Amino acid sequence: MTAVPIHSLRPGDSPRSEGKDTNHVAQLAELDAPLPPILVERDTMRVIDGMHRVMAALLKGQETIDVEFFDGSTDDAFLRAVEANVSHGLPLSHSDRRAAAERIIQTHPHMSDRAIARAAGLGAKTVATIRHRCARTVPQPATRVGRDGRVRPLNSVEGRQRAAQLIAERPFASLREVARLAGISPATVSDVRKRLESGESPVPGSEGHRHDGGDQDAAGAGEGNGGDRAGAQARSAKAKADRRVRLLHLDPASVLDKLLRDPSLRHKEEGRQLLRLLQQNSIGSRSWADLSAVVPPHCGALVVELARQFAETWAEFAQELDDRVRSVEHPTATR
Repeated sequence: MTAVPIHSLRPGDSPRSEGKDTNHVAQLAELDAPLPPILVERDTMRVIDGMHRVMAALLKGQETIDVEFFDGSTDDAFLRAVEANVSHGLPLSHSDRRAAAERIIQTHPHMSDRAIARAAGLGAKTVATIRHRCARTVPQPATRVGRDGRVRPLNSVEGRQRAAQLIAERPFASLREVARLAGISPATVSDVRKRLESGESPVPGSEGHRHDGGDQDAAGAGEGNGGDRAGAQARSAKAKADRRVRLLHLDPASVLDKLLRDPSLRHKEEGRQLLRLLQQNSIGSRSWADLSAVVPPHCGALVVELARQFAETWAEFAQELDDRVRSVEHPTATR
């Protein structure tokens, strides 16, 4: 962090279409506490994030302001500006966030929909729609970089085939572990596993190419193997149906009360952590509505993004746990 003369700074490429908000500047100028440092592109001295703070400093009669320097391209500076304006301060309008996402798709086409969605404060489906509209003019690479920084192919055929091989070699490996080794998402691994259990190819649209899970040579080819697989499929399907019927009649309060009394969970720190998380998520629909009403508009985009990320994490956790339970109840279905 460095203090630089305010007169040496230049306005940056802001994602805000309506310019500066004078009311916000006035509110910042009234604060007695020091404001966070602004972000400045080192080579050009353009302000990436913090023009409202610069104007507030001028109102207060300051000649210098604390600065953090950014080293990178102009396109990367704009991406950083969008990320900064989404995560704190005066929020961007929805139209500004959509416009920013479109520009990022053009300058950073290698970024995944979810990565751009997080940067721009939008949903991944919205970004996918914008990308589809831009695809005619913006060449799309064969791979994309996800939120975790990993490069994944758009055509997941090789990743799915690798996942199928890993599942055959490590039937009890978690979705995340297989996903990491195969270079695909946990959701894709889950789909591959379900296809293998049904005797289908791990790659969608590969009709006529049934997948035997790599065990045909060991078990012996012929009608007997097909019959065993069909029986395993039938048992797996029945188990899923039975489980769905049971879940339809679950009362969350009674189930949670039963789990809270289970010593195998209460006597382990990880178990107690899980119980606390379940308790926090067990509030009724009216309470959720009350929580929704209390979120101020300028925090809405951030809360929406966090809620969606947490929902995805819970969904992955549920899928991974469901796969493990099914592998214990019906071990032949995973072989």
